[in-house]
Amino acid sequence: MSIDLTKALGAELTPADYTYTTDDVILYHLALGAGVPPTARTELAYTYEDGLVTLPTFGVLPPLDLVVEMIGAPGMAFDPTMLLHGEQDITAHRPFPTSGTVRTTGRIAEIWDKGKAALVVLTTETSDADGPIMSSRISAFIRGEGGFGGERGPTTGLPAPQREPDHVLRTRTLPQQALIYRLTGDKNPLHADPGFAARAGFDRPILHGLCTYGVVCRAVVDEVLGSVDRVGRYMVRFAGSVFPGETVVTNVWREGGRLLLSATTEERGAPVLSNSFITVRD
Repeated sequence: MSIDLTKALGAELTPADYTYTTDDVILYHLALGAGVPPTARTELAYTYEDGLVTLPTFGVLPPLDLVVEMIGAPGMAFDPTMLLHGEQDITAHRPFPTSGTVRTTGRIAEIWDKGKAALVVLTTETSDADGPIMSSRISAFIRGEGGFGGERGPTTGLPAPQREPDHVLRTRTLPQQALIYRLTGDKNPLHADPGFAARAGFDRPILHGLCTYGVVCRAVVDEVLGSVDRVGRYMVRFAGSVFPGETVVTNVWREGGRLLLSATTEERGAPVLSNSFITVRD
């Protein structure tokens, strides 16, 4: 195994400061496809500074520097092309301000043996001068690094119920959406360069997983919850990829104080998200 648990497990990463403006929040929302139709009050809440709100998934941006550092941290010697984003889990402590400076701290909190792969969990906390805003768990599934005799780890996520969903949400992504989303900070050529995507085994560039993460959250907020402030926790397991321009179909089941979620592409019927949920804040 090229991952050295004695060095990697528990490693504290360099705190990252992130300064952003209302324009950055608006760009993030536009990168999720907000603004259609452009004069709708619900869309202007995401795209116009007068009355602007911030989707809680904006909180995935401040930890990006820590994710990059984790990949190259001591004890984390592996082929980065073997890394897949396994799960994304955020807990909102309060609404994300529409501008400001935040600091994110993080550590490599868990490394689990999944047999053919290792699952590395980065935990982070993002705060400003008024205190914590958001906590996250970012799970990296690293193929070829398992089998080292470690524990498999706890089961996460919640499977979809065996009944008809309470809501079915259809969200058409934009053909150019990955090109917009990369302006939020993730410049991986997999999402823009056809040649790079082909070498990675895809017919064409794919949408960022975190873009899909935000797209589904926005659909649930707009069509089920009615307010960005009602998202308490949002956890997903990435099950497949979306090609820009495809339609994401999200099934939603109400289960007590949670919304259980699964998502597929309408065109291919390919799974996108599984074992996913939102905890609703009253």
